[in-house]
Amino acid sequence: MIARAPYLFLLLIIVPDLYLDYHYWRRRHTMWQRLLRWLPTIVLVAYTLFLTYEKSFIPDNPIIVYIYILLLGLIAIPKLVFVLFSMAGLGLCKLLHRRINIGNLIGALCVPLIWYVVIYGSFVGFGKLEVNRTVFVAPDLPEAFDGYRLVLFADAHVGTYAKGRQWILKQAIDSINAQRPDLIVFAGDLQNIHPQEVYQHLDILSSLKAKDGVLSVLGNHDYAEYLACDEVTKVANCRETRSLEQQMGWTLLLNENRTIARGNDQITIAGMENDGDGKRSPRKGDITKTLDGVADGAFIVMVEHDPSAWRRKIIPDHRAQLTLSGHTHAGQIKLFGWCPLSLTGKEVNGWYQEGRQSLFVTAGLGALVPFRFGATGEIVVITLKKG
Repeated sequence: MIARAPYLFLLLIIVPDLYLDYHYWRRRHTMWQRLLRWLPTIVLVAYTLFLTYEKSFIPDNPIIVYIYILLLGLIAIPKLVFVLFSMAGLGLCKLLHRRINIGNLIGALCVPLIWYVVIYGSFVGFGKLEVNRTVFVAPDLPEAFDGYRLVLFADAHVGTYAKGRQWILKQAIDSINAQRPDLIVFAGDLQNIHPQEVYQHLDILSSLKAKDGVLSVLGNHDYAEYLACDEVTKVANCRETRSLEQQMGWTLLLNENRTIARGNDQITIAGMENDGDGKRSPRKGDITKTLDGVADGAFIVMVEHDPSAWRRKIIPDHRAQLTLSGHTHAGQIKLFGWCPLSLTGKEVNGWYQEGRQSLFVTAGLGALVPFRFGATGEIVVITLKKG
C-alpha cells in the first residue's frame, strides 16, 4: 500500500517539520531540542521506508499498517494541517503588513479536532453499525414482488475482524438475519488480501439466512491481486475464495444471473465480476455474458462491486433497472453528513439515477484499515415497490 506512493508519504511527513524548523525551532531551541522535535518524524520516515519494501499490498501482520496509519493521523497529519494554515496566515501577514499570524491560532485549534477524529474513528466509530432502510419504486416491477425485501451488504474485509474485533462481524450478521429478508446480496470484498482470513469467520458467515438465499459477487480484494506471488498462487488463492463462499452456502455469481420466481412472476438477479480501472482494480466485468439468456423486458437487479462500472458498462446496456454496489466505503469519513470523496464527482454513496436506471452505493460494512468517522458501517434493507 505504502510502496505505491512512497514519495507522497515521505513528503507529507518531512515537509511540515522543515517548515516548523525553519520558522520556529531553529530560533528558539538548542540543537538537542530540535533533534527531539524531529524524532517522531525520523521514526515515521524509517517506518515508511520499511513498508516501502513490503512486496504485498499490506504485510502479513496487518497490525503493522494499522499502527503506521494511526501514527500518521496523530502526528503527521496534524502537523501538515497546522503548517498549511500557518503558511496561509504568513502570506496574509505580508499582504496586510501585520505581525500576528492568525493562521497559527486556527491551525493549533485544528490539531485537537484531528486527534479526536482519528481516535474516535479508530476505536469507536469502526465498531458502530447502522441499519439503513430504503425503498426502490419501479413501474415495471412484477406484482408478486411488490414489497420484496432484500438486504445488501458489502466490503466485509473480514481480515480486519481478527484480534478481538470478531464481535463487530457477528453483530452485523445477526442484524441482517433479524431483518428476515427475502434475499441477501453481498456486493464483494469478503477478504483483505488472502482467503486464509475467512476461515476463523466461517461459522458466522454461514449463519446468514434468507428465503431466496445469499447471492454474492467478487470485489477487487477477492482476486488475490494484492499478493506478492506468482500467477499460479494467485489463481489458487482466488479459487479458494470462491470455494469458501460456496462452503458458506452462498451463490457466487461470476458474470452470471439467477431467476427468482413468485408464481408466474419473476425477477433476475445478475452478478457481474469486479469491473474497476484495470490497474489497481481488476476489470473482469462482461455485461453481455452476465445478462446472457435474460428475457427482454425482465426486471433486473444488477450486483457489481465497483460503482464506476455503472456508467461505463451498465447504463450503456440499458437493461438493468437497479444496480447495487459497494467499494467506496463512503470514504470512511463524513463531516456533518457530507462525504469529502464526493468532490471527485463519482458515485460514492447512496442513490443515483439516470433515466429509468438507478444505482445504490452502500457505505459498506468494514474496511482494510479499521477506521470510520461519520461514514458508519451499514447493512441496507431495500424494499421493492411497484410504483
